[in-house]
Amino acid sequence: YSGVRIDPLHPQPEEIRMEDIAHSLAMMCRANGHFKSFHSVAQHCIECAQEARARGYTPDEVMFCFLHDAAEAYLGDFVSPVKYRMEEYRSAEQQLLDTVYLKYAGRLPDEEEERKVKLIDRVLLYYEFEALMGVPIGEKPELPLQSEQNFEELPWRTVEEEYLEMFHQLKEGKG
Repeated sequence: YSGVRIDPLHPQPEEIRMEDIAHSLAMMCRANGHFKSFHSVAQHCIECAQEARARGYTPDEVMFCFLHDAAEAYLGDFVSPVKYRMEEYRSAEQQLLDTVYLKYAGRLPDEEEERKVKLIDRVLLYYEFEALMGVPIGEKPELPLQSEQNFEELPWRTVEEEYLEMFHQLKEGKG
């Protein structure tokens, strides 16, 4: 989007731009486009950060939740059953995500922080499917949503702007 070229298999921090991530994720639909209405990956990331905040996560953990799908801006994504059979893709995705984490969070999440990010991601997935498809996916989370989510369809430009605004708030420590 910015015109900066990136080799997603050999990412360099100076090639990664938050405006590229925000734009791409705002244009990308969750559930591989199968939701009954458009719900972007960027909107999901904002919701994950809001849920992490509501659960009292640390500012770093909120940032990790916010950034957890950033590699998809450069690599795209696959549905989980397929993705977990693609070792080379997952390796490239992790390398790119690590580069994003280091650039924007200043470090990589530890094992416990990674567990918390995955928990929030699964909780939002459950409630997204329930709200947007009328059926849940997986088991109902033990702890329900702690944040107020409405899962309404929003224009991609609005979500892109919200994503960038939230990023700046999180970077400034106001998240």
